[in-house]
Amino acid sequence: MTHISARIDFSSPQGGATPRLRHAFGTPRAVLVAHELADVRPLLDAVQAAAEKGSWCVGYLRYEAAPAFDAALAVHAPDGPLAWFAVHDDALPWLEDASAATARVQWAETCPRPAFGAAMDQIQRAIADGELYQVNFTAQLEGEWAGKPEEGAAQALFAALQRAQPGGYAAFIDTGDTGDGQLLSVSPELFFDWQDGQILARPMKGTAARGATPEMDAAQAAALRASPKERAENVMIVDLLRNDISRIAEPFSVQVPALFHTEALPTVWQMTSDVRARTRTGTTLADVFAALFPCGSITGAPKVRAMQMIRDLEAGPRGVYCGAIGVVRPGEPGQGIRATFNVPIRTVTVQAGGLRCGIGSGITSGAVPDAEWQEWRNKQQFLARASMPFDLLETLALEDGQLRHAADHLQRLAGAAAHFGIPWDAAAVQHCLNQLAQAHPQGLWRVRLLQGAQGKPRAEAFAMDASPAQVQLQLADRPLMDAHGEFVRFKTTRRAHYDAFTPTGPGVFDTVLYNAEGEITECTRGNVAMQLDGRWVTPPLACGLLPGVGRALALRDGRLTEAVVRLDDLPRVQGWAFVNSLRGWLAAQIV
Repeated sequence: MTHISARIDFSSPQGGATPRLRHAFGTPRAVLVAHELADVRPLLDAVQAAAEKGSWCVGYLRYEAAPAFDAALAVHAPDGPLAWFAVHDDALPWLEDASAATARVQWAETCPRPAFGAAMDQIQRAIADGELYQVNFTAQLEGEWAGKPEEGAAQALFAALQRAQPGGYAAFIDTGDTGDGQLLSVSPELFFDWQDGQILARPMKGTAARGATPEMDAAQAAALRASPKERAENVMIVDLLRNDISRIAEPFSVQVPALFHTEALPTVWQMTSDVRARTRTGTTLADVFAALFPCGSITGAPKVRAMQMIRDLEAGPRGVYCGAIGVVRPGEPGQGIRATFNVPIRTVTVQAGGLRCGIGSGITSGAVPDAEWQEWRNKQQFLARASMPFDLLETLALEDGQLRHAADHLQRLAGAAAHFGIPWDAAAVQHCLNQLAQAHPQGLWRVRLLQGAQGKPRAEAFAMDASPAQVQLQLADRPLMDAHGEFVRFKTTRRAHYDAFTPTGPGVFDTVLYNAEGEITECTRGNVAMQLDGRWVTPPLACGLLPGVGRALALRDGRLTEAVVRLDDLPRVQGWAFVNSLRGWLAAQIV
């Protein structure tokens, strides 16, 4: 048997003090695979029988397994096994990945903006014609390793994905050559948890981007909870799940104890609701899947018509994405089995050297194409974060052994570490800086303070010339499309989006950037100040920019106030300045 292994790191669906389900699995006793629709239900029966005898079964169903339960559910032809489970005699302790391997992946879209807009038009026409209420439209991102992948690159990517999307229902499954290669799922969505005759489903529908400040973040969450469009999107799927679960539920037992709950993920807010019920005596695992699969949150409503439209709009099979990944294990003595499955969103498939990751959203009558496209970009941020290793970065001035504004820089670095889930040791960081300062007691130095994913700080110093009295700035020739992304709001070594605007003209110090809405944001190496109507202003963080230390100091002492400045306002600007903590306040001219 080829090398097969798995790791499961699932949140407790019931919450409270129940620990996470974190286990590793070695070589299985058996592998169960279904290639034909007729084999899917018998495979699930075999999984249940194995778990009833004490085994742990880890595996998945592809989205294309749906017609095994209802021939009316339309899908593309599958390009791999419809269902796959490894049967293990027991579960092993979870071990943190100690490999030094790194993973670098370059991703490309398969659904460009014009094609997305055309699909949106078709969906809106179908909704207007009364054919359906919602369609979950998706597309695959295709990835390739940047250079030859190191041994253990897939495991390293999984670890990076978990750091980028912690919590939830994460699974790493290596099927060897018996299934779909390697599955790296960090899904935040519970499909169902079934134990002791009780079933819980937690559909996730409704999304908002995280805010740039705590106040803006709270406002985003409140707006998501109050949004008629997002609430309608959520309740449509809740109604669908209630109907699906009623097929296996005892009469009058279906309840919705939690509705419109907002969950904070690193890059987005998501809205979830709980649907609970008591299952009828004699219900089997295959019966549960027949009633619920695929989860309505990734189809739309009504499910049959939505899946027909999905097949017409999407270019090929979804695969494990939008199917189900989970574990079936023995329950308490005398209580049968326990089955917990995620909805494999935020899931990467690694096979034959290539990588795939699906992204999608629910389209309703209130959907706006630009907003839905931005939602796709927001959901991709976890992938961008994990696919290219980066360090947190602070740049400080060191003059004659004294670090300028060190406390402000360390506060900002601590905030970035918290955001990215990187360990933070204030004493270790301070010790690192103190050592560097002691080694450079004289002169003017530019200090780069770096902190990697494991939390270990390091610092380096470079000789720095005195700041010029005035600098020249140029205006960008196009908007910065990722102005609201986390690699703008937090300072890191991930700077490709800034490097694309490096000045090209002779003598130009930096480039003034603006966002897709035509609002001035910042420069590539510092913030920008403008004299407008007799006062000095700087763009607010909501425009999409780094909260620079020099900017914060100028706001604190009253030299600057915040104001939105648009491209149309530039003829009225009476003066310019470049601002950061390294160079201070530099008078500037636009060339």
